[in-house]
Amino acid sequence: MLDINWIKANPAAFDAALSERKNVPFKASELIAMDDSRRSAIAAVEDAQAKRNALSKLIGQAKAQKDEAKANELMAEVASLKDAIQAGEATRKEAEEGLRNALLVIPNLPLDEVPRGADEADNKEYFGLNGSPATAAKARPAKPSFSYKPKEHFETGEAMGQMDFEVAAKISGSRFVVLKSHLARLERSIGQFMLDLHVDQHGYTEVQPPLLVKDDALYGTNQLPKFADDLFFTPHGESRLALIPTAEVPLTNFVRETILSEDELPLRMTALTPCFRSEAGSAGRDTRGMLRQHQFNKVEMVAITTPETSGDEHEKMLSDAEDVLKQLGIHYRVMMLSTGDMGFGAQKTYDLEAWLPGQDTYREISSVSVCGDFQARRMDARVKGKDGKIRHVHTLNGSGVAVGRALIAVMENYQQEDGSIAIPDALQPYMKGLKSIGARS
Repeated sequence: MLDINWIKANPAAFDAALSERKNVPFKASELIAMDDSRRSAIAAVEDAQAKRNALSKLIGQAKAQKDEAKANELMAEVASLKDAIQAGEATRKEAEEGLRNALLVIPNLPLDEVPRGADEADNKEYFGLNGSPATAAKARPAKPSFSYKPKEHFETGEAMGQMDFEVAAKISGSRFVVLKSHLARLERSIGQFMLDLHVDQHGYTEVQPPLLVKDDALYGTNQLPKFADDLFFTPHGESRLALIPTAEVPLTNFVRETILSEDELPLRMTALTPCFRSEAGSAGRDTRGMLRQHQFNKVEMVAITTPETSGDEHEKMLSDAEDVLKQLGIHYRVMMLSTGDMGFGAQKTYDLEAWLPGQDTYREISSVSVCGDFQARRMDARVKGKDGKIRHVHTLNGSGVAVGRALIAVMENYQQEDGSIAIPDALQPYMKGLKSIGARS
């Protein structure tokens, strides 16, 4: 959520910053008018309360002077003010809710370095703060070469008899998969490898969070109200809970309604969880295979920092996600997303795109974003500095990485001509030393 006081002080900058963001429902002038109405309603209530208090004193004086007629006249006026105050409180509440609801659907302001553009065609490849195409090429795994036409992951998985979409459809419908035997173990091994890497080498604390969350948590990380259609809800008493679309939701909300000490930051957390998304609006997209599922596993990284360190933390988080692909030997590229392609709550986003030989293209496998104080304002998450001043924290999140998509990348990059899949060195300890999983005879 953005600060209305900043918007009032910088209306032109607000409109300019959001001019290339998608579906911005309000201009600065409209939000300012809402805030003016809110302030007027508050002032009217306060004036009426002050007048009531003054009249109450006069009633006491009139009674002390045994002037009952005057006292009754003043009491009648106080009674009328009571009705006015109640009506004014209703108006104030309506005005405050209207402004809050409007601010909740305004996307975050992009940082200056974010490419301006309408969609993914305007994304820019990123080679690091001081990098270049040449240095990036040396640091990243090379593309594999094949003496035959490489297959897509679902072709290999189905031929092995270890990836079954038909059974999954009978059980749950479309966009689900059943993994079996060594392929199921490989998927589990990938998630465990990534979790161990982030905990043991990258300095994150492992967390096992709830998979069902309240609406307040979803508002905090900006899934609500804008993305309600992408969530799965379940009744819970007189309210409801939602299955998490990402572990970002519970992890980031650990600090909601909290004032942290600056010495506690940065907080770095990671979790391996199932994620659930309805994929609203994706009808007809990626219908074959595991690329776009209603249920998938993901290793999430979340960081809570001071405003001064969030930029450096973003680069670290990107490096941590890259390390996963480097250790798996998966060729990839990094894209800085344009204003038109960037997520609702992000100030800046890097996407890691893994090379998939079967598709002969790059596909997103991780998205790493810095959100500034956008989520912190929604959660009321703050930090007390060494100078005693209290400010909102900055939040960051990133996939470290999507387990199902990493499985796809391993299957396509390590496929063998006989239909088997070689196991990357980093995963062999998790696979009980298996060096490959074979094709079905």
